[in-house]
Amino acid sequence: MKGSNLGEFEELVLLTVAALVNDAYSVGICDELTKYTGREVKLGVVHAVLNRLEDKGLVKSSLGEATNVRGGKRKRYYTVTNAGKASLLKAKEVRDQLWSLIPDFGFKAI
Repeated sequence: MKGSNLGEFEELVLLTVAALVNDAYSVGICDELTKYTGREVKLGVVHAVLNRLEDKGLVKSSLGEATNVRGGKRKRYYTVTNAGKASLLKAKEVRDQLWSLIPDFGFKAI
């Protein structure tokens, strides 16, 4: 496995794959990221990140069944590996630790 450090967008993609469970494919990932981040997400960028996450051993992919809707093409589905889960948990732990260091200066839960 290559390095497991996550960039911000890698973390968002990995979280989205985890959230979509068995329905994580590139277009669905783009739709969810756009919905939750409010920013335009390009399919090519998501593909590049998914390939990078797979190279790092943080996700694995498999091909679904061919469908008539897609002209016989199969979707590539992604799942988070144990190493991916560990990376997400570590990233959350670091963020939580840093948040806990901030003195109360008017943050209110949204």
